[in-house]
Amino acid sequence: MQALAVRTPALTSRLPQVGTTIFTLMSALATQHGAVNLGQGFPDFDCDPALLDAVQGAMREGLNQYPPMTGVPLLRQRVADKIEALYGHRYDADNEITITAGATQAILTAILAVVHPGDEVIVLEPCYDSYAPNIELAGGRVVRVPLLPGSFRPDFARIAAALSPRTRLIIVNSPHNPSATVWTQGEWQQLATLLAPTEVLLISDEVYEHMVFDGQPHISASSVPALASRAFVVSSFGKTFHVTGWKVGTVAAPAPLSAEFRKVHQFNVFTVNTPVQHGLARYLADPAPYRGLPAFYQRKRDLFRAGLAASRLKLLPSEGSYFQLVDYSAVSELDEQAFCRWLTTEIGVAAIPLSVFYEGGFEQKLARLCFAKKDETLQRALERLARL
Repeated sequence: MQALAVRTPALTSRLPQVGTTIFTLMSALATQHGAVNLGQGFPDFDCDPALLDAVQGAMREGLNQYPPMTGVPLLRQRVADKIEALYGHRYDADNEITITAGATQAILTAILAVVHPGDEVIVLEPCYDSYAPNIELAGGRVVRVPLLPGSFRPDFARIAAALSPRTRLIIVNSPHNPSATVWTQGEWQQLATLLAPTEVLLISDEVYEHMVFDGQPHISASSVPALASRAFVVSSFGKTFHVTGWKVGTVAAPAPLSAEFRKVHQFNVFTVNTPVQHGLARYLADPAPYRGLPAFYQRKRDLFRAGLAASRLKLLPSEGSYFQLVDYSAVSELDEQAFCRWLTTEIGVAAIPLSVFYEGGFEQKLARLCFAKKDETLQRALERLARL
């Protein structure tokens, strides 16, 4: 009998431009050289033991089987209560709140639910790296509008010019990764005015909603009625409670949008880790942990910025999130990726080049550092950065 050839059939990639991310590469380089990793955006400290106890308690009580597809009812209720208390908008917990496997899954699911082949989606660059691939997977066309260089404020004239009859969606992220800017009430109102005569939907990526500084409030799209009526508002328990690896998030949206979202969600992940949902529901009974988060992270931000003053790095404003952009033009003429590699291998601190958040790169001699770290981690990094 003739042996059959053993081969893997050829395929055409759905994402031909996607390779290993800069975050993976820089983290590997940091490990190789023993660098302090301020590149990846997650904490190196533990969450509140009370949250662990709540999840463990749910496990031991036998809450380990499938929950409802849309999420544990008590958790959805607590999320609805939280949004109303913070932002003044009441979502129906049964029909307008969905628990997701993290914010990234929520964004992909929302895009797949509403974007059809040929639809256009506006993204504001620099932007989180999942947005464009998500749009491409849905068959949509990415329309990139740059935020104003230097300030990273929205350029409403360019957003208006980008709107077309094919525009289905715009994605806004505030507090913003990577620039650490926070949209103002006036900016949200400008967007609402711009979208009012259109059928354009909004994804409001608010995963850093509780990391806003200097007394500035977080303005949620849910607090602007003209936007709440057309928005998927995305949040993240992982970011809020220092448990990024649990991958649990939420989407709040009007019932018609939620219905379409859930059609995709049920065939995507179906549902989310049961005991973690019950643990989060119990933990959310006390608002103190998330209400105290701005002060918690502002102290880290201020410690980090004070330490960086000893270097030749120029600090851009950090209004929200747990990121700090630095201008290294007084230190080096290298391009951003080369500088971040040099910073990792020679100085011992890993950072992320801002250019990777733009299509094709855009050089501004800026790097992103993460201060969601233990004080001793930040101090170790600051001692090394002082050499600059």
